Amino acid sequence: MSVTDAAAEAEGEHLAGGERRARRRADGKDEATHFAKDQLKAIVERIERLEEEKQAIADDIKDVYAEAKGNGYDVKALRKIIRLRKQDKHERAEEEAILETYMQALGMI
Repeated sequence: MSVTDAAAEAEGEHLAGGERRARRRADGKDEATHFAKDQLKAIVERIERLEEEKQAIADDIKDVYAEAKGNGYDVKALRKIIRLRKQDKHERAEEEAILETYMQALGMI
């Protein structure tokens, strides 16, 4: 065994067929596994934090709708307006045309 091989083996590395295997930590886990676990934990924590922020924003929106209702506005109409404003002009015209077609077919207009 060469000096390099002995040093690598002492650090927990093994050289087999010219390939270098993952280093083992003192607790027996390789660094790649440890890194993957840390990365996964960070991702999960970021998602949890964003979910909390999303809930806070949803609560704020709910409060604004309650305020609008308290000022006499129709919340259902406001929600429809918000939904329509998200659509582009072409998409909105297409939806209105389909709605009108269905209403005519049902004898509603």
